[in-house]
Amino acid sequence: MKNKQKKQLFITIAIILILIAVFCLIHFLNRTKMNSGYVNGNSAGNLYNGGLFCESNGTVFFSNPSDNHRLYSMNPDGSDMKKLSDDTVSYINADDHYVYYVRNNKSEDTNFSFLNFGTNSLCRINRDGGRVTILDDDPSLYAGLYGNYIYYIHYDKETASTLYRIKIDGTKKEQVSKFPYKTCSSNGQYMYFNGENDSHSLLQLDTADNSVATLYSCTCYEPTVINDTAYYMDGDNDYGLSTYSLSSGAANLIIPSRIDCYNVTGDYIYYQKNGAGAGIYRCLTDGSNEELLISGNYTALHTTSQYLYFYEYGNDSACYQMPLSGTGNDIGVFTPEKL
Repeated sequence: MKNKQKKQLFITIAIILILIAVFCLIHFLNRTKMNSGYVNGNSAGNLYNGGLFCESNGTVFFSNPSDNHRLYSMNPDGSDMKKLSDDTVSYINADDHYVYYVRNNKSEDTNFSFLNFGTNSLCRINRDGGRVTILDDDPSLYAGLYGNYIYYIHYDKETASTLYRIKIDGTKKEQVSKFPYKTCSSNGQYMYFNGENDSHSLLQLDTADNSVATLYSCTCYEPTVINDTAYYMDGDNDYGLSTYSLSSGAANLIIPSRIDCYNVTGDYIYYQKNGAGAGIYRCLTDGSNEELLISGNYTALHTTSQYLYFYEYGNDSACYQMPLSGTGNDIGVFTPEKL
């Protein structure tokens, strides 16, 4: 009898230990992998243009125009294409472990608009796809990764559009500012943006403590800070493109023509010129050697390590690509496979 009781006790203890081990394993596998430093999730130029392409560690994550802008991945040369999610996505960010994006799921017959996103949640998914984790189910825009936080424009009926942040594990959601500052331009822990309402100065937010400092009193729009230089659409000069040195304080108008959007990549600036001579142009980062790539009206200029991608204005399904080493003669339609 005693042996039988001992056997039952042993079995009970074994079952409990197995259950504990399974619970610990599940917890380990489902834990959020945090970043060790202030990693950033995408370039300023890509995020200002909708965040439809994002290159990270040799993989390009993108919103597939052939499949209702759902989340896909591919190599920088366009090979090894994979479908990661059925979500329609924008404002894509990525780190070593995850892809973050704004989900914009609509019916198949509803156009995906770059000018009026009907966004409905902020999401996270593993780099190879799988289960989607909703970080914030409120409408979101302009998401940007800063270390272990996503900064983004959050909307609700009480406060309308304001700047929020949330940890990448979905905790510590909080309002950072009552103003809807765009989070696109990042440099480690620092965020750069233009003021709202009466002031459109160049501002810097330190994500370590969310303090804001004015760097330059001007009328700027969508600044991109790379190393020591801030590029911005200059409201004092008909929205041409100007630069400002963070160290010397020198400001220069480098593209006098009015532009609609731009993307600084390596030694070049790609931009859409407005008005007479409208088209996508390329020049060096000092404004020299301007070159027309294609005439017409285009938008959503994105770059990866190998390609420039852009869309025809008003046509969300017409996406084009050009090798960064190429010219206007190398522009072709980007028609990725629908998987």
